[in-house]
Amino acid sequence: MECVMETARLFDLHGKVAMVSGGGDGLGRAMALGLADAGADMIIFSRRLEVCQEVAIEIRKRGVRALPFQCDLGRLEDIEEVVSKSLAEFGRIDILVNNSGRTWGAAPEDIKLEDWQKVIDINVNGTFRCTQAVGKAMIRERSGKIINISSYAGSRGADPLYLDALPYNTSKGALNTFTKDLAVKWAQYNITVNAIAPGWFPTRMSKWSLEQGGESLLSRIPMKRYGKMEELMGVVVFLASPASDYMTGQIIGVDGGLTAW
Repeated sequence: MECVMETARLFDLHGKVAMVSGGGDGLGRAMALGLADAGADMIIFSRRLEVCQEVAIEIRKRGVRALPFQCDLGRLEDIEEVVSKSLAEFGRIDILVNNSGRTWGAAPEDIKLEDWQKVIDINVNGTFRCTQAVGKAMIRERSGKIINISSYAGSRGADPLYLDALPYNTSKGALNTFTKDLAVKWAQYNITVNAIAPGWFPTRMSKWSLEQGGESLLSRIPMKRYGKMEELMGVVVFLASPASDYMTGQIIGVDGGLTAW
């Protein structure tokens, strides 16, 4: 019994404060609920305030606090306001999940520069803006957990049949390097930086790809199915908890074996 209790304590997030960008729906919502289930007080934000408010209600039912915000990662002033108000309420931010992202589908030769820039600005620059703003508070505390949400597509090419999205794939590759280099830079402050690289999960963003890819897409996944939302919860709790304290700079695939071959 003593061993079981000690192991459970490694995954306990009571007393911690977690922030999830894009926490109002999809993968972000699932991860926010998972962190709340583990005991963390939550800060969730996205461009749509109403969905964050709905998730905040669900989170509070779990007996923890929740602050919903509207925030555009393309606007530094929005991010700074969210971080400032969160610190005023909680005094600290222990965990940051950089989940917000966008995509654009088109053949590479047809992509307009402004559409490329929109994807890179949110997925790369937005992640940097948020990480820097929260990271300054973590550095003061000499402690923190940063979890970036990448993609299996950030490590390889993708069939244009179901993922003709060069800006998105490029941004996730950049995020992988960002994760590894920042992990080295901030290890001195006891801040860990890791990433989760999901495969195919049914979400609003992936709807078109799943409809277009069909059997061809599933045939490339060794487990022959798409991921379930709850299958990300345990991974994000692990990376946010003391159980992963000696782990940094890692990219964890949650993809049904897609990147195993």
